Amino acid sequence: MAKLDARRLPAFLKDPGAARAALLFGEDAGLARERADALQEAIAPGNDPFRIAELPRDIAAKPGALAGEAAAMALTGGRRVVRIRDATDALANPLRDVLDAPGDTLIVIEAGELPARSKLRQLAEAHPRAAAIPCYRERGAELSATIAAMLKEGGVTAEPAAIAWLAGRLGEDRQTMRREIEKLALYAGPGGRLAEEDVLACMGDGSALELDEALIAATAGDVATADRALESAMSEGANPVQVIRALLRHVQRLHLASVAGMQALQPPVFFRSKPGFEKALRIWRSDALESVLASLLEAERQSKSGGTGRPLPDAAVARSALLTLARQSAILSKRR
Repeated sequence: MAKLDARRLPAFLKDPGAARAALLFGEDAGLARERADALQEAIAPGNDPFRIAELPRDIAAKPGALAGEAAAMALTGGRRVVRIRDATDALANPLRDVLDAPGDTLIVIEAGELPARSKLRQLAEAHPRAAAIPCYRERGAELSATIAAMLKEGGVTAEPAAIAWLAGRLGEDRQTMRREIEKLALYAGPGGRLAEEDVLACMGDGSALELDEALIAATAGDVATADRALESAMSEGANPVQVIRALLRHVQRLHLASVAGMQALQPPVFFRSKPGFEKALRIWRSDALESVLASLLEAERQSKSGGTGRPLPDAAVARSALLTLARQSAILSKRR
């Protein structure tokens, strides 16, 4: 069945047909869980305990365990679902045995990021009775469309500016995004329409707003504000990897705007951030921003490379990256 593309996926989640296995892999564990839940509901609606089984990955990898569970019959009749979480390549051979045997139980497998050479991923992409479903974080227009669709499910619409604000802050994890959208739907009420101010009032948590202020201040050369806002954001719950990734996205958007103009940005710049963003554009040239991006990518690599041998803790890496940029911006601002 190979890897499912975006056009075929919605229909498959509603009706996986004769597929015997679905492998959900990628960086967005929340999205993988949401799609796995949809597949389970399609096969065994109502969370029927006689038709749904959870199999720990270590047990599933043992010879015969997965095949035995897949061959079991439901006491109440109907097709069964077997779910396996945090799967690794150790599951590849047991899964192949199930795919090559008769039966109709659907094996729903959630995994993290799997490289193209992964045995489990290669099996799911190549076998005619399996489906490989990438679960990566949505961005840009795709993310905005998902947010609008989720709001619509709750009977709520939103102005484009409100959706743009949400798209800039809710793309890290699908489960978190859905919870926040549900809050907004309750806030607006059935038939309600959200403006940018409504979204800010409902969802403008301290860490997000303080981090925004830190990013804008850093690229505008306001070192003191960047330092204070970063400290506040991290005390409110912003984690170091989140800070570096947000800084990367912010500088990427600055670079795009410096090359193609503000109109090229999707989502557009939040109205409260426009003065600082425009000041940063006057300070930074596109070639200088390219150098900044390279240094931020290295900072992200350092923050993600675990192990006791790392010389700096994540918080120090994030703080150094942001404040170094703020000082560079201040120096350039004096030259302009």
